[in-house]
Amino acid sequence: MSSVATPFAGRPADADVRQLMQGIGRAAVVAAEQLALASSAIKNRALSAAAAALRADSRLILAANAEDMRDAQSAALSAALLDRLKLDERRVEATARGLEDIVALEDPIGAVIAEWTRPNGLRISRVRVPLGVIGIIYESRPNVTADAGALCLKSGNAAILRGGSESRRSSAAIHACLVRGLIEAGLPATAIQLVPTADRAAVGEMLGGMQDYIDVLVPRGGKSLVARVQAEARVPVIGHLEGNCHVYVDRDADLAMARSITVNAKMRRTGICGAAETLLVDRASAAKQLAPLVGDLLAAGCEVRGDERVQAVDARVKPATELDWSTEYLEAIIAVRVVDGVDEAIAHIARYGSSHTDAIVTANEATAERFLARVDSAIVLHNASTQFADGGEFGMGAEIGISTDRFHARGPVGVEQLTSYKYRVQGTGQIRP
Repeated sequence: MSSVATPFAGRPADADVRQLMQGIGRAAVVAAEQLALASSAIKNRALSAAAAALRADSRLILAANAEDMRDAQSAALSAALLDRLKLDERRVEATARGLEDIVALEDPIGAVIAEWTRPNGLRISRVRVPLGVIGIIYESRPNVTADAGALCLKSGNAAILRGGSESRRSSAAIHACLVRGLIEAGLPATAIQLVPTADRAAVGEMLGGMQDYIDVLVPRGGKSLVARVQAEARVPVIGHLEGNCHVYVDRDADLAMARSITVNAKMRRTGICGAAETLLVDRASAAKQLAPLVGDLLAAGCEVRGDERVQAVDARVKPATELDWSTEYLEAIIAVRVVDGVDEAIAHIARYGSSHTDAIVTANEATAERFLARVDSAIVLHNASTQFADGGEFGMGAEIGISTDRFHARGPVGVEQLTSYKYRVQGTGQIRP
């Protein structure tokens, strides 16, 4: 079993962060040029070798993560952040399988999106190409190191990863496995770089000082991080501010289905961006549906904050404030409101939602279609849990995140979303009159 070096350690305290980051940027550009031409077989070999390295170094990764967890608990990080940070054997294995899932994906680079021939004989095709160098800034989740690095590699992009200081040991251990895969496949080790300093100035450099090297930034973390990236970045950004997700239980919903979906959407994992934060219940069926839905949530250990109608069904329900309707809790708390049908549910989501993921539970196909057509979110679901807001569940392999942007990429950001395209025009000597 190989040892894992921690790149955050051993660097002089007075290191010139700008010089460091410029060097990382230059190396990434050179690596990106090689990756753009790498065959699918070579990229897949690197990913398969990295997956094998993750399994071989599982104990070292978990030991590194245990140190990160001890520090995080001492720093009193929230339960949601601790859940995102924690690794166990199951999660390490899932990360390795995630790399193998990416291997199985079709390589997007070089794919012809469309082609046509003009009357003058010019043959035009639109072909997928890499974006170039992608900077990913993330918090807490060490598995993002593997997911982001692998997705960038598969899509022919070089990656500059800046993980949170709370996961620095775990991320370093995982990154070492990715580098071993790159080297085994004959690709440059600098194709996936982990910023080797916890100095926050490194983030500032990625945002405002590396536009000559970084082509796009992807933030993945809390609202304050994403807001800062979107406000300060001098290159395009793919990201979302928060996941204020809703479940609307319609008057025509199957109650057993609604109960199952509601508890799963909220409680399966409360700290992910696809967790439901607000439950909306149709007034027309509240007498039958509301008490069981609220009771299930309370029984599952979820705090319920509701309007007056919701408070009336159980004394344990706390009064909801205006702020609750727009809050992404990322913990076992949910806001519950009674609404007058699907149109008021849609209006509530439009006012308070974050354009991330919203679901309707109903047996009425016309009502479902109205909801799916009018709710302007990246993901809308009918009779399914919001926790399916995940690239893997969409059959896209791993994902860098869920984008709520309307340009370039929306929803799960996988390999295709990390590409651009160019036009190839082939002629036989045509000139323009």
